[in-house]
Amino acid sequence: MAKHTLSGKVVAITGGSLGIGRATAEAFIAAGAQVAIGARDLDRATSTARSIGAIAFPLDVTDSGSVEKFCRQVEEALGPIDVLINNAGVMLVGRLEHESDDATAQQLNVNLLGTINGMKAVMPRMRARGRGHIINMVSAVGMVGLPGCATYSAAKHGVVGLSEAVRGELRGAGVDLSIILPIPAQTELTSGVGKGRFVPYLKATDIAGAAVRTARRPRYHVYVPGWTNPVTRILGLLPQGLRDAAGRLLKADQLLKTTDAAARVRYEERARATNLTREV
Repeated sequence: MAKHTLSGKVVAITGGSLGIGRATAEAFIAAGAQVAIGARDLDRATSTARSIGAIAFPLDVTDSGSVEKFCRQVEEALGPIDVLINNAGVMLVGRLEHESDDATAQQLNVNLLGTINGMKAVMPRMRARGRGHIINMVSAVGMVGLPGCATYSAAKHGVVGLSEAVRGELRGAGVDLSIILPIPAQTELTSGVGKGRFVPYLKATDIAGAAVRTARRPRYHVYVPGWTNPVTRILGLLPQGLRDAAGRLLKADQLLKTTDAAARVRYEERARATNLTREV
């Protein structure tokens, strides 16, 4: 894998005002890149951008016109986009049977459609130049369904399938595509969520560092931390009964029982009320 310099490169990040998005923006700036962040809460994005040395533009990833405008504004301000990081996401916790239609649509629209819109906006630009890199922030639940966040899991599984297909479409175009698959990190999105056995929470900076390393040396699957790669692959080879037993051992099936709903009220009410795109 060839090593790419990030000095002077233009990096666009969706959902970049808080959490993993902000940490990723800071990491790329430290690596010498020019960074633009997009979010629906423009005041917060602008404040973040000023404090870290980026620029900010309004962005609703569920609206293809807004995504196209965001890309155009980034390129007018900084030049052609070298790296797009599809980071915006929202997760609402609860039993699927209790989930409102609005909550279902919101998670699918932000997590899956938002990623599709971002890819469709930059692919023609990158293909025409014969270079570029799309990095999709997914989640470990993109590979393993997690009770308690079924729609979020479905959307992230969708991003994995989407990325696999588009990777084939981009073959020979000079455009790299990567998916980053982290275990949960300590951000507002995971506030109050129960923790599985033997699985520590990451820091946002852990995932940001993985994104920078991936941009420097492109590869497709990027597990964070790295030890989850063989574990996930081994689990995928097991009969369903043994996979279920492993899930119980890791307490993955206890998410609904161990999540502190009160601790998630602020995040989930704000997400539902504003349909605000947020970082994973």
